[in-house]
Amino acid sequence: MIERLKKELKQDHLKRTIENQEREQMFDTVIRGVQIVDGNGGAPYSGDIAIKDGRIEAVGLVEGRGFEEIQAEGAIATPGWIDVHTHYDGQVSWDDTLDPSFSHGVTSVVMGNCGVGFAPAPPGGEQRLIELMEGVEDIPGTALYEGIEWGRWETFPEYLDYLESRHYSLNVAAQVPHSALRSYVMGDRALRHEDATAEDLAAMAKIVEESMAAGAVGFSTSRTVGHRSVVGETIPGTFAEREELLALAGAMKAANKGVFQAVPAGVVGDLAGPEHQTTEEEVALFADIAEASGRAVTFTLAQNFNRPDQWRHCLDIVEQASDRGLIIMPQIATRPIGFVTSLKSYHMFQRRRTYLELVDLPFAERLAMLKRPDIKARILADDDIQPELAGSMENIYGLLGMAASSMFPLSVPMNYEPEPEGTLGHLAEKAGMPIDSFVYDFLLGEEGNNFAISLGANFVSGNFDVIHDMLLHPQTTIGLSDAGAHVNLIFDAVGPTYQLMHWVRDRSRGPKLPIELIVAKQTARNADLFGLKDRGRIAPGQIADLNVLDLDRLSLGELRVTHDLPAGGGRILQSASGYLNTFVRGVKTRAQDEDTGARPGRLLRA
Repeated sequence: MIERLKKELKQDHLKRTIENQEREQMFDTVIRGVQIVDGNGGAPYSGDIAIKDGRIEAVGLVEGRGFEEIQAEGAIATPGWIDVHTHYDGQVSWDDTLDPSFSHGVTSVVMGNCGVGFAPAPPGGEQRLIELMEGVEDIPGTALYEGIEWGRWETFPEYLDYLESRHYSLNVAAQVPHSALRSYVMGDRALRHEDATAEDLAAMAKIVEESMAAGAVGFSTSRTVGHRSVVGETIPGTFAEREELLALAGAMKAANKGVFQAVPAGVVGDLAGPEHQTTEEEVALFADIAEASGRAVTFTLAQNFNRPDQWRHCLDIVEQASDRGLIIMPQIATRPIGFVTSLKSYHMFQRRRTYLELVDLPFAERLAMLKRPDIKARILADDDIQPELAGSMENIYGLLGMAASSMFPLSVPMNYEPEPEGTLGHLAEKAGMPIDSFVYDFLLGEEGNNFAISLGANFVSGNFDVIHDMLLHPQTTIGLSDAGAHVNLIFDAVGPTYQLMHWVRDRSRGPKLPIELIVAKQTARNADLFGLKDRGRIAPGQIADLNVLDLDRLSLGELRVTHDLPAGGGRILQSASGYLNTFVRGVKTRAQDEDTGARPGRLLRA
């Protein structure tokens, strides 16, 4: 009896040992028969992807089994999108979802762009930082006041530690913002744009070096007069002298880390007034910064109406710098940078005296009043009342009025490369109506849910040919989504989804582009730029940040305005369909376009 029990126990132990060995040899997930676009720029190929312990274990023909097997024949696998131009600096404090990026396959974001952010933050200095962010990036100040956990950090390394304590749907990385840095060191002198003293330069350089050592992935600055605080002041750093920029570049060299990110003067033309330098002069300065720092420089590049060939001249300078061994990488958008108008966001009538009398009514009641012919007549005849804050985005009403004739209606499916016959101006002329009366009626249509868009930068010739050439340039990368910012005016955070739809699948007014090019510039190119060497590609050993998508049914939903920001702040969102799965660190975060609730995203330190 005892011998039989011993034999059974031995057999049971052997069975469990074999089962444990088999389990150890199994993968967490295997994606089978998928078309792989690996991020390196090569042609797609069919294969399997095995994931284990958060990393890609094998690619190609995978013989082992996975605890989860995903049959993905007909689908496409890509690295997770890496969005290097976002403004989630405040949102990371109250939100672990980080939409709109999360819904569009983004698995890593870089924030702290354009020189604005919330660290370093002196005790009691939050108002100044909020005014800068609200003015530049159109994020409601009330949301920032209420939503951010003020007092949890002062220094930039402390801000990184705070981020590390939180979990998100995707990974986050942060840059040191020039305006916050300059304000922290120089106080009110920074707002007056005084030149930095030797002591100021030493203090700022020390903070930059310490921040890079702590894990900041870059330093950012803005040099355009169009970036103003909500009270109308150009932001600190706009007119920083060459000496200051080179001192900060020296700090990056000492740390041997980080990317220098900039918005150059003149990049949007004369939209906000005369600039202190041409964009070509700025890019030449960026080459000197790249040389002094030994680090990569990335900057915003777009075509503008005042100097429509300026972007080409800038790329010439970039090519010359590349010949000298310097890394200067322009960030480009994959569609025109457009301003959106609707009755629920910004519009040309929002500062009319009669409209202001109605603005606090519940939306349904306001809409009913606006439909009355007498109210319409009064609003069309009214003067505009200027906002109290000179830098508030509410001042956009004037620009929206001037652009009304050239705006295009937005409807599903949305045509982002429309013919000129589709403008509101043409439609108004066809209807025999003055443009302001036509726009008024348009905004009230569909029960106040109509949207229109003004296609600005990159649409000078009325097509996307310039964007096509920018995308093909070997030195450019895809950025400028502004995700988390301009919440009631711009919705370019959907770019990673849109660019596959338009450039790879749907474009009819010019040549399409290969999927491997678009994917590479949204993944590996951005990972390499910011030193995120363990992601951005589908290859063994890489972190398993992945998308599995159905390109044929990839689509964008209708624009909608939600009021889910702290203090009831509103924002424009647009959904995506066609993402079968998204993985972050090997964990499935989205399935069939739905949030799984998993939050594996972490802080990425350089």
